[in-house]
Amino acid sequence: MKKETSTTDALHVPQANGKRATYADEVAFMEEYIDLIQLTDASNQSKVAISAALQGRVMTSSAFGTEGRSYGWINRELFKSKDTLEHINVFGGEERFWLGPEGGQYSIFFKKGAEFTLDDWYTPKLIDLEPFDVKDVSSTSATFTKKASLKNYAGFQFDMEIEREVAILSKEAIQKELGLQTLSGNLKTVAYQTTNTLTNIGQSDWKKETGLLSIWMLGMFNHSPHTTILIPYVQGDTTELGQVVNDTYFGKVPSDRLVVKENAIFFKGDGEYRSKIGLTPLRAKDIAGSYDSASGILTIVKYNKPENVTDYVNSMWEIQEEPFSGDVINAYNDGAPEPGAKPLGPFYELETSSPALALKSGESGTHIQTTYHIEGDEASLNPIVQELFGVTINEIKTAFK
Repeated sequence: MKKETSTTDALHVPQANGKRATYADEVAFMEEYIDLIQLTDASNQSKVAISAALQGRVMTSSAFGTEGRSYGWINRELFKSKDTLEHINVFGGEERFWLGPEGGQYSIFFKKGAEFTLDDWYTPKLIDLEPFDVKDVSSTSATFTKKASLKNYAGFQFDMEIEREVAILSKEAIQKELGLQTLSGNLKTVAYQTTNTLTNIGQSDWKKETGLLSIWMLGMFNHSPHTTILIPYVQGDTTELGQVVNDTYFGKVPSDRLVVKENAIFFKGDGEYRSKIGLTPLRAKDIAGSYDSASGILTIVKYNKPENVTDYVNSMWEIQEEPFSGDVINAYNDGAPEPGAKPLGPFYELETSSPALALKSGESGTHIQTTYHIEGDEASLNPIVQELFGVTINEIKTAFK
């Protein structure tokens, strides 16, 4: 994957003159180490950069051509090291293909009999370092494939074929997909939709008794003190729908970092405190997002949430009583895992998952996710935020006050 580099020091600076790196900066930097496929819309303003070497990962995007802001978080330090690490290689990228579950008796991150500790946790090479094959490329889409096998904690082997298509959307398609009446002409936009299909190519059916897989999309974005993650949720009694949010992944999230209000959940994306939250299929809607009030960046993630499906893999690091009671939407805020330690990034993540895939031999399951970045002033963005999330920008900005 890696090439020798003669990049100037200037390209190694993620921020220049206190400003975020441009799309051109990040692409020029990454191309010293990996080949990139770039998609663009007819206006030549919306741009998406993808790496086949990193599983067809969307590395970054721009809503204003090559000089626009780079929305994906890129781990320049790891690229420059030209090293590979034992447990995970956090190269970054704003949407990557992963598989779940992470923890539990059907985990694909822990070998059979291992302890559920960081020392025994290993990201499968398939979704960490192995390249995907390029099947098809055009100016607006790219398709990747991969055949592979994985064994879970229980010892069951999954034989699979993965197909992943990344397609850039026009401004008209963005408006239609989001169900908006209009998109103000002064707004900068970029969006891409990924169609991720997993096929059971083995002889054995995938059953609950031996564990199931899920398709898991994770996006790493640039943190800031002004970024708030916002997730609308299904309202209703906890006796019927369960808790609104699971905030115990890495210990309970402090109340000054996570606020549950009537219409939405607000969670800090400042990269200063390691924490994670999740919503079950009974509480999750088909949308999550974030807003950076200083830069005027609204990020939206939508996915194809099937109706009346409640079996999702559980990724908690323990032998589980309910291995199919997992979350469908997750959000992660990076930070030091312990005082004095180094964070992974920092960055923040928005994540969605498919249901647990009980695929018979020859059957397929598909998870579709669309990521949107809309950049502009508050007056133009506020109606969109209200329509999609049921809150105002002012409510977002004052959520933690």
